[in-house]
Amino acid sequence: MTSELGSTGARKHVLFDVDGTLIDAVANQRRVWATWARRYGLDPAEVYQVALRTRPMETFAVVAPDEDPRVCLAALHELEDHDVRYGEYSAVDGAGELLAALPAGCWALVTSNYEHRVRGRFARTGLPVPQVLVDAGCVEEGKPSPVPYLLAARRLGAEPRDCLVVEDAPSGVESGRRAGMTVWGVNAPAPVPGAHRHFRTLREAMPEILAFAAEARGTRPAEPEPAA
Repeated sequence: MTSELGSTGARKHVLFDVDGTLIDAVANQRRVWATWARRYGLDPAEVYQVALRTRPMETFAVVAPDEDPRVCLAALHELEDHDVRYGEYSAVDGAGELLAALPAGCWALVTSNYEHRVRGRFARTGLPVPQVLVDAGCVEEGKPSPVPYLLAARRLGAEPRDCLVVEDAPSGVESGRRAGMTVWGVNAPAPVPGAHRHFRTLREAMPEILAFAAEARGTRPAEPEPAA
């Protein structure tokens, strides 16, 4: 679907993280990791703290170095799939209105989760799924590598400078920054390190996100560097 732009430049695109940005899944993630940890006789709180900072295979290497990581991953996936089917999920306040207001083809999802789980969660919360969804199975390098966001931009036919990344976590912010994109942090009481702008909630950011998506290249001043 083509955007109706004047002669001022290329259309803008918005790339959203999923968990913590559009879907409130903190309790679900904590519950899944706690169940997994107990299966291996580990402390759930300690495992979860590691899991917050690393990808699953890296988590296993730290908390269960003597276990087969493939078996660990299979057990985790089983628990996550069960949670998608039977767990309780809610969309972040404002997410449904925001996504419904964005033109088709101008936004994408970039997640460290897997597509079938994202689709399951979105179906249960009534959120629309865009044409472009980059998940963990699409890339060999996840966030904070720039690869996931660069792949999403390429699939949208967008230049990185024309993309806005909306994230809630430091690794995602770093990923978007390294991809050469504008990055805004949401859903955090304090600014996410590295984000160009900070919004306490997604709803607070909604008018600005829609304004960004409606602009053509060259009509918006450059984002200031975030405070150190």
